[in-house]
This record gives sequence, C-alpha cells and structure tokens, in this order.
Amino acid sequence: MNRRIMLRTALGLTIAVSGLGLWPDKADAAEARPAKGKALPLKPPFSPSPPRHKPRPPRLVMIDPGHGGHDPGAIGARGTYEKDVALDLAIQVARFLGQRAGVTAQLTRTRDVFLPLAERVGRARAARADFFLSIHADSAPNREARGLSAYTVAEKASDDFASALAKRENLADGPSGLNLKDTDKQVAAILVDLAARHTLNAARMAQAGLVQGVGRDLRLLDNPVRSANFAVLKAPDIPSVLVETGFLSNKEDEALLRHPASRRDIARVLAREMGALLTSTPFA
Repeated sequence: MNRRIMLRTALGLTIAVSGLGLWPDKADAAEARPAKGKALPLKPPFSPSPPRHKPRPPRLVMIDPGHGGHDPGAIGARGTYEKDVALDLAIQVARFLGQRAGVTAQLTRTRDVFLPLAERVGRARAARADFFLSIHADSAPNREARGLSAYTVAEKASDDFASALAKRENLADGPSGLNLKDTDKQVAAILVDLAARHTLNAARMAQAGLVQGVGRDLRLLDNPVRSANFAVLKAPDIPSVLVETGFLSNKEDEALLRHPASRRDIARVLAREMGALLTSTPFA
C-alpha cells in the first residue's frame, strides 16, 4: 500500500478513536479522575455499529443467439433453421433467468438480424457482462451425433469434432472469421495469454458445472465438454461458453428442437443451471 495512504488511514483511525473517547486528552483525563473516596462511575462498554455492506448488484449474463439475418446457420432435413431455434431458446433462457433473484440477462439480438462475431463480443463487453453464453444448434461432422455439449475457447481444439464446429462458426463473418486487426495491443496481448488467466479458468469451471447440471435432465453428446478456437468466445475479460443444444443434422435432435414445448424445457434447464452458477463462486 502507498505510504501516504497508510498514513492517512492511520490518522483517520486515530481521530476516530479519539472522538469516541478511547484516548482522552489531558483535560478529559482530569475530569474523569474521581475525587478521593468516590468510586469511578461505570460506563457501558463500547460496541461499534456493525459495518454496512452495499447490496451486490445482480450478475449479468449476455445471451447470444447464434446466426441470424442472411446467415441461417444449420438447416435441418425438415427445413428447421438454426437461427430461429437459437433465438427462441435465448429469449426463453433470458426470461427464466429474469425470474431469479440476483441475476439479469440481456440478448445480443432480439430479432432475426445478422450480427458480426466481433459485434456480439463487443456488446457483451460494453454491457460489462459477468458471463457470455452463446446458444447454437449446428450441424455435426456426422449425422449420428446428438445431444447437448458445451465449448470453451482454445487455440488448439480438444478434438477434430470441436475443431470442425469452430471452423464452421468462424465462417459466419466470411472466410476470415473474426477480424482482430482493430483490437488494441493490450487486448490482443490478453487474448494470447487467455489460458493462464482467470477468465478462461472461470469459463472452464462454468462449462463443467453447466454440463453436469443439465445432464441430469437433458441428453448429452458423447464427451460433452470440449474446446476449440471459437472466435465468438474470445472476450478477454468475460468468461464465455458456447452451448450446442443439439444438432439439426440429426433427425431426433431436429424433431426435438422443432417442438416449442421441448425448447421451453431446454431453456428452463439451462436457465436453472446458469442462475446457480452466476450466484455462486467464482462469479459471486
């Protein structure tokens, strides 16, 4: 601590204690000295008021419905658009989270519009979000794959499956994916060192907790905890997780995601687990 700050703190404590009568000056001491043969009157013990703590502001999660506008995302065999599934799920997750004390939710988009990947990240950072949740229902590298899975960012993908998904997602902005050339040098340096920072550790902890929680009620993909170089997860100061709620390339998953009641159930479970995570360590 700066020495001047320490000095000011010490002086402030001295003045405060003196004002409470714990360190009387000479005049006070003379008055307080009892006359001969008289007992000193007893004073009630000093009991300081308990410190007042400001109520913690609600934790903010930025929910990002994947794709939108001219980018439909995956298209199922029955014509289901990923952008529509993701938007409906995101809106419902936000609504369920809004019913929970201590948590608020915002959406990167609330209608069928296209947002560049960098803008999605930028909106979360501008809102000073505590967490970023990107919701998808992509096509899997094979049609047999089905079930929910969660992904965090990593320069090297955990497996070929996750790598293929990341490449598909990063093409949303065109052949180059997220363009970081305008990112300032300080942020770029943080991105390079993400693996060693609290942000990524918190994201991985949330990822594991989220999968464990939703797995009690929803079908999971084999090996549902994965990582890859997803551009939309590169906010340097916000723990970020991408959730594939299922795969429209699988006929069973598409049938499930087409059904409004099924989407509502998925959204309720996701909101339940996200709310629990946001109001507990390390996000509390």
